[in-house]
Amino acid sequence: MTVQDYAESMNYTVQDVLNKCKELGVNVSQKDDLLDDDAIVMLDNTMFSLDDEDDLQIETEDEEIIVDRMMEDNRVNTIAKSDVNKKEKFNKNKNKQSSESIAKEFQNKKKEMYKNKEKLQSNEASKDENVVLYKEGMTVQDLANELQVSGVDLIKKLMMLGMMISLPQSIDFDAAEIVVAEFGKTLKRSETRDVTNFENYEIIDKEEDLEARPPVITIMGHVDHGKTTLLDYIRNSHIAAGEAGGITQSIGAYQVEYNGQKITFIDTPGHAAFTEMRARGSQVTDIVIIIVSAEDGVMPQTKEAIDHAKASNVPIVVAVNKMDSPKANPDRVMQEMSAEGITPEEWGGEYPFVKISALTGEGIPNLIDTLLAIAEVEELKANPNRYATGTVIESRIDKNMGGVASLLIQNGTLRIGDPIVVGLTNGRVRTMKNDQGKDIVSAGPSTPVEITGLNGNPEAGDKFMAFETEKKAREVAEKRVVDSKAKAAAPKSLSLDDLFASIQSGVKEINVVLKCDVRGSEEACKNSLEKIDVEGVKIKVIRSGIGTVTESDISLAQASNAIIIGFNVVPSNQIKDSAKSVGVELRTYTIIYKLVEEMEAAMKGMLDPEYEEKVTGNAEVRKMFKFSKVGNIAGVFVTDGVVKSNSQVRVIRDGVIIYDGKVGSLQRGKDNVHEVKNGFECGMTIDGYNDIKEGDVFQTYEMVEIKR
Repeated sequence: MTVQDYAESMNYTVQDVLNKCKELGVNVSQKDDLLDDDAIVMLDNTMFSLDDEDDLQIETEDEEIIVDRMMEDNRVNTIAKSDVNKKEKFNKNKNKQSSESIAKEFQNKKKEMYKNKEKLQSNEASKDENVVLYKEGMTVQDLANELQVSGVDLIKKLMMLGMMISLPQSIDFDAAEIVVAEFGKTLKRSETRDVTNFENYEIIDKEEDLEARPPVITIMGHVDHGKTTLLDYIRNSHIAAGEAGGITQSIGAYQVEYNGQKITFIDTPGHAAFTEMRARGSQVTDIVIIIVSAEDGVMPQTKEAIDHAKASNVPIVVAVNKMDSPKANPDRVMQEMSAEGITPEEWGGEYPFVKISALTGEGIPNLIDTLLAIAEVEELKANPNRYATGTVIESRIDKNMGGVASLLIQNGTLRIGDPIVVGLTNGRVRTMKNDQGKDIVSAGPSTPVEITGLNGNPEAGDKFMAFETEKKAREVAEKRVVDSKAKAAAPKSLSLDDLFASIQSGVKEINVVLKCDVRGSEEACKNSLEKIDVEGVKIKVIRSGIGTVTESDISLAQASNAIIIGFNVVPSNQIKDSAKSVGVELRTYTIIYKLVEEMEAAMKGMLDPEYEEKVTGNAEVRKMFKFSKVGNIAGVFVTDGVVKSNSQVRVIRDGVIIYDGKVGSLQRGKDNVHEVKNGFECGMTIDGYNDIKEGDVFQTYEMVEIKR
């Protein structure tokens, strides 16, 4: 914290703070000089006496004002107009006294926090000798170095595991994980141990450090189905009336207390255009409430909410709202939700349905009890004794305070003065307010807060992390900015190898820069390429010319996300290196049909493979054999085709498919076999299915990919 930050937060002038620092021997001379925790505590202790004198003076003045007001009140029967004016002045002074009392109470809490400020647990993981870090592109030799074993020993271990890889070759994560486990160690990706990448950073808390935390609830649903009204009733406020059209316009987070237990709510917008904001709400939530109007039933945004809630893999509770309406039809809601895969508990499903009225409050206690019961089962815990981490719920720019961020603390405790990195911004927590706008000095897990003190405006959905020192926070923030710029500037040009991934992201046109030896070749290559059309994906030649590839071609390809194709030309090594350095794919050909064939093959790789079913055989169950250890074995006769041990199989009874699964085993005599042909008998089991009867037909089939 700088001298100026301290002065502003404690309502002192900078010069007063500098003078006091000089008296105390604190080595600061300018407003931007940093104060350490010891200096802040010393200042709090010594400057508190000044506050006492000021407070005493204020209290004395207020007592005199109150006496004067009381004397004036005694004249109420003689001068009515004067009495009204004096009552107004009295109320103003009373309000002033109340606000000053609140401010003094906050300052006392703040000073108490600084005096007793304990060092929290660092989020930086200590080095673990049993953890090996994997980096992208890691070679076998690199892995041997990390394991502190010889390359020969590692190669031997890989060969024993059936992996034939040489020392200079790269090894993928899955293979490395298997071989590292053979050495009694654990493999983790490097980003899980890089504190600058705290989105993927892994924090492991000891069980004894964990404490129960409030559940975080997200309310989702169709526009005007009552999300804000429900939240409004729960926290006894009236937000909806003050918003445009009674519809929530931005994400807010609020905390309420019910029967001594705290609950945090995130209110997501209901417009279809705000799908991303709703999805972001799912990322931080423990339980989702999907609110559905008993009048309207399931609507388009309800279906979106269901998809996001399911994707977040958290418990779902359905609140059937507007039960006070004469048009309410809860059975319709249950039927329509069941059709979307949300089956009510009372119908044998797994999802609680609670009938409520957000206007009258009917059923809301039952809804909250349901949420708390689920939270208890989920055993939600966090460690309040470490530096805070969490997510930005929303952010804005205030003309007086600068960047203001609403945060949800997910682990640890955030305190005033803590150095913090939020997305690509950083700073110190200068002020912190709770959801009611009240100044607070610290906040624990599952608490929504609004902070100031950042050097910029973070984006909603950004992660944040608090640190022990401002130096460390600044280093992390600077590294994150550099990494972000490098990522943004990373080559994004297309290559034949990643065409499929590109089409999945929406690319329908492949840009090509074509360079040929002669004009006739240019026309032939260009016409052949532009005729290629694979399921709507086409090639667009954005430049074609005669001669070898130049720097200008590379620049155009880089800017246009294009591939460079050379026909009967030989680019120089300098040009090849230049293209490689900026990530531009450069390919050369000497035969036109090879060029067209390779482009078509790459483009077909863009499309999802198509499969068709191929029936391989049919077998009739002639007799059943029961064994206690293996279950039912069907004695079957293969009536046509071939029955294979690795096939899919249908169990057909009276012309109706009653089960679809996999062949468990095939036996002839005492031997397991891979296939049994037409006209032979065998013993057969179905994986995971025993309800087989004589006369059933087993139809085996395979899914075969259709070539494009």
